[in-house]
Amino acid sequence: MDSAIQHITPYKTLGLILVALLVLTGITVGVSYLDLGVFNVPITLAIASAKATLVLLFFMHLKYEGRAIKFSFIGTICFLAIMISFTFWDVAFR
Repeated sequence: MDSAIQHITPYKTLGLILVALLVLTGITVGVSYLDLGVFNVPITLAIASAKATLVLLFFMHLKYEGRAIKFSFIGTICFLAIMISFTFWDVAFR
């Protein structure tokens, strides 16, 4: 018998996450029709980040992982944010 603790997420929670993902997708589509100027990209990136976070936490079970995995994920997100900001900075000053 495996002594590892298994975390079973209830179907209700998974259903709520699915609804949240669908709502966020609808918001993404809605925002694509709006002209928000320089805020179009940051808003869509924020929505995409929220959706990715929900998928990672609940469907990929990152919520139940240990500290090392969580810190490596946070480090990866920080590195990605730095690289994206460098890209924006490069494009802004061409």
